[in-house]
Amino acid sequence: MPSTDAGRRAVPRAAILLIAAITVLWGLNWPAMKMAVSELSPWTFRAACVVISGTGLMAIAWFSGERLRLPRAYWRSFLVVASCSVTGWNLLSAFSLKHMAGGRGAIIAYTMPVWAAIFSALWLGERLEPRRILALVLGMIGIGFAIGPDLVGLSRDLLGPLFMILAAICWAAGTVAIKTRAWPIGMMAHTAWQLVIGGMPIVLAWLVIEPRPDLGHLTWRGILATLYAAIVGLIFCFAAFNKVVTLLPATAAAISILAIPIVGVLGSAWLLGEPAGWRELVALVLVLGAMSLVLIPRRLTK
Repeated sequence: MPSTDAGRRAVPRAAILLIAAITVLWGLNWPAMKMAVSELSPWTFRAACVVISGTGLMAIAWFSGERLRLPRAYWRSFLVVASCSVTGWNLLSAFSLKHMAGGRGAIIAYTMPVWAAIFSALWLGERLEPRRILALVLGMIGIGFAIGPDLVGLSRDLLGPLFMILAAICWAAGTVAIKTRAWPIGMMAHTAWQLVIGGMPIVLAWLVIEPRPDLGHLTWRGILATLYAAIVGLIFCFAAFNKVVTLLPATAAAISILAIPIVGVLGSAWLLGEPAGWRELVALVLVLGAMSLVLIPRRLTK
């Protein structure tokens, strides 16, 4: 069980740097995914990403000298992590995107910190201190500002929001499950095995659903967007986030990524010409306030 003064310790500099990189690069991953799925089906896109990222990260872990073999005693716990963080997240979010727009889905996906806070309290005994509760409230209000009037549209097809909420719950459960064990392998190898094992059902489903994918509309733009999502979004950002989870309490790690959908909205405005205005700026201020509550030590804020 984590120490009760976990929230009082200064955040490691490595965590701050990783969070900054994740926020920008994972935020830009959303417009990249929009570019990719405009030319590829969601299933082909997902399958390509897990194959490229899983094999790529496994190779990086091997060349860097990380231990790759996971002892049998850890298999059950690892399957929970992989099935939640990779299989559940990707499959449920793919089903969700059949029923709702990607932008709205991204916002709902980042309710993950709420579920992570609940799971952390139940499984890890993390105390929901007032600062973290306030951070969650500010973050959710900020996300609410980002979607604004789009909230009305969510009621038209409830399957989309339902699947995305379940996807967010899976992601949160996988994040917290990482904290339940002291893993005997490095985080790159850990993330690589997550992508390989968790990606197998995705590839099998893709082979059944789309045995002959239509690549006739694929351009260099779509290829580069897919490679960005696989290499930057999964190989770097997913591994970096898993590292942050090992450096911070699970709830704090989850809250630290709340700015990603805002960056995604602003990045889509910049790269795709999608509308963005005062709501996005207010959302960004609120989310940054939420992040500061968990990342800035108390002694600096008194």
